[in-house]
Amino acid sequence: MTLLPSTDPDKAGLSVRFWGVRGSVSTPDAMTSRYGGNTSSIEVDCGGKPLLLDAGTGLRYLGNALQGRGGTWDLDLLLTHTHFDHVCGIPFFKPFFNPENRFRLWAGHLLPEHTLRSVLEDMMIAPLFPVPPGIFPASVEYRDFAVGTTLDLGPDVRVRTAPLNHPNGATAYRIEHAGRSVCYLTDTEHDPDALDETIVELIRDADLAIYDCTYTDAEFPNRVGWGHSTWEEGCRLCDAAAVETLVIFHHDPDHDDDFMDAIATAAEARRPGTVVAREGLVIEL
Repeated sequence: MTLLPSTDPDKAGLSVRFWGVRGSVSTPDAMTSRYGGNTSSIEVDCGGKPLLLDAGTGLRYLGNALQGRGGTWDLDLLLTHTHFDHVCGIPFFKPFFNPENRFRLWAGHLLPEHTLRSVLEDMMIAPLFPVPPGIFPASVEYRDFAVGTTLDLGPDVRVRTAPLNHPNGATAYRIEHAGRSVCYLTDTEHDPDALDETIVELIRDADLAIYDCTYTDAEFPNRVGWGHSTWEEGCRLCDAAAVETLVIFHHDPDHDDDFMDAIATAAEARRPGTVVAREGLVIEL
């Protein structure tokens, strides 16, 4: 595994770039500048083709980067869920405004009560927002699926899915390509008395597990029911599943850079090689 400040989008293999790593609300201030204040957005490069995960405020920067690479795009965007911090970047994603682009947006947590199209239309509606999703000139398809489904997203790109414990539901993803695997598990709340065996099985033997580490174990008892987990639980899950590398993700908005430095030190002592996600970080597998 290689950690880099940037990546070549044409490089073969599997790599992950973090565009937004914060949870709940963005934190655009000096106290969080080193780790980053944008909400969840990740780019997984599968042999030169990007796969997008979540659409928080970091998605705007990802969209700008795609525009800068030139050409047109035919891509998939996987949403863990549709809480605002994970979808608020959608109206500001510039590639949606190019009529030559094609996108498929996926969600596994909404059926049968809702559909992804209806949820995003309800978000982008006056007086909350001045224009609807129909304003996008690009081809945008909305694909709802039953969580647990395995998605085939192209040659040698297989995505397994599993449910997460979060208010209104959420979906975990395991992306497999070129003999490597990346798991993305946010947002989820753990049971302090037992490991989530669904998660253990999804991440078993994975190269990388990006996990909801919003809190510490010390903070967790006062936040039960809020739908999030801890970095220590991430370590326990990865130990049980023989995951190579844990990535601490979805940082609490009240955890400034100094706090995150302390978590990084403690996590390295607890599980050597653990990575704390920061904006701009690229992990090549």
